[in-house]
Amino acid sequence: MRQRGLPIARNNIRKIIKDAGYRYRKARRVLTSTDPNYEEKLKEITRTLQSLGPKEKFFSIDEYGPFAIKIKGGRSLVPIGHPRTVPQRQRSKGTLIITAALELSTNQITHFYSPAKNTVEMVKLLHRLVDTYADQECIYFSWDAASWHASKAFRASVREINNIKGPQVKLVPLPSCAHFLNVIESVFSGMARAIIHNRPFLPWKQLRMSSIDISLNETKSFSGTRSEQARKSGGMSAYPASSRLATIAKTRSIADDF
Repeated sequence: MRQRGLPIARNNIRKIIKDAGYRYRKARRVLTSTDPNYEEKLKEITRTLQSLGPKEKFFSIDEYGPFAIKIKGGRSLVPIGHPRTVPQRQRSKGTLIITAALELSTNQITHFYSPAKNTVEMVKLLHRLVDTYADQECIYFSWDAASWHASKAFRASVREINNIKGPQVKLVPLPSCAHFLNVIESVFSGMARAIIHNRPFLPWKQLRMSSIDISLNETKSFSGTRSEQARKSGGMSAYPASSRLATIAKTRSIADDF
């Protein structure tokens, strides 16, 4: 512009760009899945949830961890002049893995501590849920594509259970690389923010009756109505499970534009 004899100030350039409708914005990260059968699997899960009968239960299953038992950073409400600090170097008091199953129609949660993520722990969870919900006709398992979730030994245990009297077990796997559809992740997220990132831990043997158990057990008091405890446990709402899953799945459609 200066070479053409039309000098213009930077403020005027900014105004022209703004008036033209341009703004500086960060690129938004969208949730995506690499599963070619994403839509089909999502429809199957949604259809199962929408047609869930009174004698049927649908479980969102996952593991949290392993994580080191030590002081971690996080947001805290502190008085002025007393900032919270976290030691840069500290000795871990052990590691912890939580295996849990969230029943989506009632927000009831079943959990225990595991020494590892493997088929043995999944079979243990399977038998615990079958015993707890022995009065049901069918229970559905929904989880990610981890290898121990679909091992031959686990499937053999499912077939064995389905051959005896009791609730039938059906597997409804999530699409691969779609952990954002696993509703129990919201419980883990709320637990991590409220407890794991804001508490000096005891040795893990004493942790079994700690705030983690209390936080997860709070979800059990939820029985299909809105409650503060359910929101504190993981942000779960009183809407039907199929509606919650549909809301999460909407973010996937955004990726189709890229």
